[in-house]
Amino acid sequence: MEILILGGTAFLGRAIANEAVARGHAVTCLARGTAPAPEGAEFIAADRDAEDGLAGAAARRWDAVIDVSRHPGQVRRAVRDLDTEHWVFVSTGNVYAAFDRPEQPEDSALLDPLEGDVMESMEVYGPAKVACERLISGAASSATIVRSGLIGGPGDASGRTGYWPWRFSSPTGDDVIAPDDLDFPVALIDVRDLASWLITAAEQRIDGVFNATGPTTTLGEVLETSKQVARSSARPRLVPLDRMTELGIAHWMGPKSMPLWIADRDWRWFATMDTTRARAAGLVTRPLADTLAGALEYELTRDVTRQAGLTDEEEREVRSALDAER
Repeated sequence: MEILILGGTAFLGRAIANEAVARGHAVTCLARGTAPAPEGAEFIAADRDAEDGLAGAAARRWDAVIDVSRHPGQVRRAVRDLDTEHWVFVSTGNVYAAFDRPEQPEDSALLDPLEGDVMESMEVYGPAKVACERLISGAASSATIVRSGLIGGPGDASGRTGYWPWRFSSPTGDDVIAPDDLDFPVALIDVRDLASWLITAAEQRIDGVFNATGPTTTLGEVLETSKQVARSSARPRLVPLDRMTELGIAHWMGPKSMPLWIADRDWRWFATMDTTRARAAGLVTRPLADTLAGALEYELTRDVTRQAGLTDEEEREVRSALDAER
């Protein structure tokens, strides 16, 4: 197949390109060029924000186009200018309007679509992806729309999936600071598994909307598996929510945070989705330990600043504050 990947040089896009090349497809990556294309893939340098940014790919007929964009304007120009047999669009579980129930299916209520062509901030990430979905479904005769959950494993620059195995492998004491909410529901999908299924969707021209994430587990299981993967003797030191707030520790991601955990009850089931439809269409996900091991390997070799969790200094400060209360 002739597959065009709009992106293809960063985390998920690179994994998609590598998978397609490994399966013997002719792969072309269209991107700005801030990173090289994977080995075996053709590269087209382009600015998708420009009105004619897709000119380098518009003259060819593609068997499939795979897009991961979050900007409606980019998607609008793509469906206008590109000629393809099948679209694969990577959306997100953030499109759903509420997260107060576990494993919601694809027919759950969505947010209103973003008005405008540019996603100005992550605060409108969900609405922007809704708008992108509508552009794809409204213009494509054949399309796979994939609402992905949290993507993890090797290459996760956010540090969300790599933080816990890294922290257990590099403890600052004999324990690891963690939320006192071990039953918090967690689900994530390995980037390699998602990429594999996206290529399958392109090959088979699978039509429809699909949730794609891993099985629902708990924060406690993530911590225990991270400890095992890291071969650590450190134990979790559980801190209540009110004390987390007093110590200035955030949730989910970002600086001085507790990754994969959300304190807000209205968002408790945010990470979970019903993936029955995708699994029936061929989605296969690997064990959590394999994903965390891949994330840990990346964490131990990464050369960019981690964007989630506590730094060594912050964890020592938190531990000292807790010890002072005894």
